[in-house]
Amino acid sequence: MTGPAPCTSPSSHTRERVTITKVTLENYYSSLMAQHEERVLRQKKLEKVMEDEGLRDEEKRMRRSAHARKETEFLRLKRTRLGLEDFESLKVIGRGAFGEVRLVQKKDTGHVYAMKILRKADMLEKEQVGHIRAERDILVEADSSWVVKMFYSFQDKLNLYLIMEFLPGGDMMTLLMKKDTLSEEETQFYVAETVLAIDSIHQLGFIHRDIKPDNLLLDSKGHVKLSDFGLCTGLKKAHRTEFYRNLNHNLPSDFTFQNMNSKRKAETWKRTRRQLAFSTVGTPDYIAPEVFMQTGYNKLCDWWSLGVIMYEMLIGFPPFCSELPQETYKKVMNWKETLTFPPEVPVSEKAKDLILRFCCDWEHRVGASGVEEIKTNSFFEAVDWEHIRERPAAIPIEIKSIDDTSNFDEFPESDILKPAVATSNHQESDYKNKDWVFINYTYKRFEGLTARGTIPSYIKSGK
Repeated sequence: MTGPAPCTSPSSHTRERVTITKVTLENYYSSLMAQHEERVLRQKKLEKVMEDEGLRDEEKRMRRSAHARKETEFLRLKRTRLGLEDFESLKVIGRGAFGEVRLVQKKDTGHVYAMKILRKADMLEKEQVGHIRAERDILVEADSSWVVKMFYSFQDKLNLYLIMEFLPGGDMMTLLMKKDTLSEEETQFYVAETVLAIDSIHQLGFIHRDIKPDNLLLDSKGHVKLSDFGLCTGLKKAHRTEFYRNLNHNLPSDFTFQNMNSKRKAETWKRTRRQLAFSTVGTPDYIAPEVFMQTGYNKLCDWWSLGVIMYEMLIGFPPFCSELPQETYKKVMNWKETLTFPPEVPVSEKAKDLILRFCCDWEHRVGASGVEEIKTNSFFEAVDWEHIRERPAAIPIEIKSIDDTSNFDEFPESDILKPAVATSNHQESDYKNKDWVFINYTYKRFEGLTARGTIPSYIKSGK
């Protein structure tokens, strides 16, 4: 008589199929729940607006009817497949380590957007899938005037696509490269707006972890919006201590850089800054020392980064800049000795004090007891926190047309949207096997699909 058959564990292929099925089902049902909650929320918002406006019953009935038609249209449009063919590419306006950003126009509505294109193969190779998923999720959740709005996301075999609002003011990095330094009044404005922007994502429970001038975008009126949330969960390898430690042990120190005056330092920084923005290494200039330590950190790391940006606005280069990223890393870790103010650049005591309150041990950092501690700092005593976004920006933005890219650098065309060179069958099947990690990446925002043919008045008039 034979005994029971031996228990064999499922194969890795079976386990992967189970994981894919589980992820698919979880995503499907959580998406259905989210859709229902969003619809209920929109209805409540409509009722509140009508109540506040004091509409009569007949007007309310007409408004509800129009809203119901929009909801039906939204459901219909959500079922339609959105793809590259729905957009006309106008110009490349940004380029990074994992892809690029293009100005595009949606063919059916004429609306202009910034399309972020990310290569799937690079995402998989550089272990960025979790980061890009985090970015997509945060952009869906963060419906705030301080965060760049995402209207759609979709994918094809090669790339992921994020369709974002186009902010014609460019970014803070470009603004700082155009101007040697900002005045204290201008610095006060941009730092105050960035305080409110960072606080808005902290209130959602997110830590940005990658606050730098490249990620502070400027809208058509010159006000700040946060972008690039790819590091909101997890850390890039480039942000780990050993990454900078192990790049090369026998590199020369940047003794010449140390002995430059502030004008020469600013010129050298601006020369290399653009390359750093495009590289996979990035720059450790804005990263808080406790993030490198990997012994745990919290949302206060974002305030350190803001202190570094504030220093750069006033001085013309960040406090720890060097010709080599590992030298910068060493300076950040040794900040108590390296964070100094060049005597030839005049900076008020109030400004210096705030920078040193941002850039210090996290236990003593301003903001540890809440954002009010930052807002009441004497550097901000003239700031009207409640209405700052309605007031004119410190540096006004000139917009001449809906596709004005004069505040962006010039970039050559690329072949990112062209089909890749044929791959071997083995690579193709390996790629297909991994493609499931991008499941449920698609998203369509209600306002994006239901607003048609309305171009903001400031763009129409060129104001």
